[in-house]
Amino acid sequence: MRQSTDLGSRAAAAPNSHSCVVVIDDDEGFRESLGRLLRAVGVNPRLFASINDFVRSDPPDSPTCLVLDVRLPERSGLDFQRDLAAAGVTLPIVFVTGHGDIPMSVQAMKAGAIEFLTKPFREQDLLDAISAGLARDRVRRQNDEVLSEVRARFQLLTARERVILARVAEGRLNKQIAGELGITETTVKVHRSNMMKKIGATSVPQLCRMVDKLKLLKLLPENSKLA
Repeated sequence: MRQSTDLGSRAAAAPNSHSCVVVIDDDEGFRESLGRLLRAVGVNPRLFASINDFVRSDPPDSPTCLVLDVRLPERSGLDFQRDLAAAGVTLPIVFVTGHGDIPMSVQAMKAGAIEFLTKPFREQDLLDAISAGLARDRVRRQNDEVLSEVRARFQLLTARERVILARVAEGRLNKQIAGELGITETTVKVHRSNMMKKIGATSVPQLCRMVDKLKLLKLLPENSKLA
């Protein structure tokens, strides 16, 4: 890494200490140097010499960014990026390499990498990329928490309320739902009100967004549309 700015400006660009930066690089000197830099700006580093060492460790429980060397002994960083994507892991990645080329960079960026830096690079460029990665992961974690909460609320719905949810999400009016289910419109209104409160939706458009984002209709039994 090339020295660039003073510690004050570096710290201003770095996230807080409730973040984790995972560094996977087989160059011990680089790992230790980056670890000192990250600690200096208040970020918690976790340093690994190989992908296997990282995989065997406990996953971080905080917003995380991965600084990943492209060329590693057991498998390449690009291969690991594909493995993570296949497993549904959306960990933000900043690639670093001493032997990069344009095709590698294009491949990494198309697959969602935050940045692709060729050694030696400016410390500030790396910190900026890490900061962007941590910001992205922070938003992802917040969204995951919201989605988990809505899924938990969905589990509180009665069978009838779930059927009503499906009908409302499909655009049915209370009168139509009552006719389809063979109940009174008043009963539909009661079930609908209870369902909206339990699921935490204040409007039909908001409910439809929840249903679409969480694919809640797929959690319903096949016969719910006919119940």
